[in-house]
Amino acid sequence: MRILLTGSSGWLGRHLAPLLAARGHEVVGLDVSPGDATTIVGSVANRDLVFQTVAHHGIEAVIHAGALHKPDIARFPRQAFVDVNLTGTLNLLEAAAGAGHVRFVFTSTTSLMVRDDVRSGAGETGAWWMDESFGPIAPRNVYGITKRTAEDMCRLVSQESGMSVAILRTGRFFPEDDDTHAVPSGPNLKANEFLNRRLTVADAALAHLAALERIGGCETFILSAPPPFAREDAAELAVDARAVIARQFPDAEALYAKAGWVLPERIERVYDPAKAERLLGWRAQTDFAAILGALRDGHELPFAHDPEWISPVLGKPCHHPS
Repeated sequence: MRILLTGSSGWLGRHLAPLLAARGHEVVGLDVSPGDATTIVGSVANRDLVFQTVAHHGIEAVIHAGALHKPDIARFPRQAFVDVNLTGTLNLLEAAAGAGHVRFVFTSTTSLMVRDDVRSGAGETGAWWMDESFGPIAPRNVYGITKRTAEDMCRLVSQESGMSVAILRTGRFFPEDDDTHAVPSGPNLKANEFLNRRLTVADAALAHLAALERIGGCETFILSAPPPFAREDAAELAVDARAVIARQFPDAEALYAKAGWVLPERIERVYDPAKAERLLGWRAQTDFAAILGALRDGHELPFAHDPEWISPVLGKPCHHPS
């Protein structure tokens, strides 16, 4: 198929484009910044450009991975989020539906599920167990609000047009440092997050490919590495996560100590990607066990860490990790 991939110069796009090409798809990349996979430099907020691109290039399906993200809140006004994340999504949906496309993949975020009470800590019964039924949804910033509304727009257009839409609420896969957590930081924090809320960018790309090839109807999916816990662990995770981790991985504490790392004392929310495995046949290839295996064997860590990464902005290429 001839695929329109938005966000083609970004962190996900630069990994997804070659994967699509290897599977035999022709990729037309659209991004505000130049890049190896970007065919057209421009914004999804430009309705004429979107419709012209779909028509001129004979696009058969859309993967909409381009967006302004949470760190961009400090760089852009709220209107920019509305223009890109909401209006841009509507432009793409209507262009795809108008062209008779049968499938559309939308990159959303688990961030929109993090209400103020979720952000502040565990729930009354322990760690929040967050699957696709989790609610009510009450995003706490303009990023989450525009993503949630864009999801609703996906559902509306799918219902009205019959186009199949996969809404992928991705966990964390960004390479840069967290913009709010300082201790632990860097690779230690990322490794910890594979217990409950992170996946590699390679696994995120594979999930998008699976969604493109297997989606039917309109479905929402949580994407994260599979947690090594059960719902029954939620209460203990919220007060003594290290005890739960020790039962699953007896040598985790020693391996962490050797690396100068610390395990989390508490885990207050867990993302559950079981639906994606059940309906899409996708399961993250890198999990917490893989992190420990790399530490145990002295191998390179199986995830990217680049504190200098900055997402693309209009007319400027993103920083590429060495």
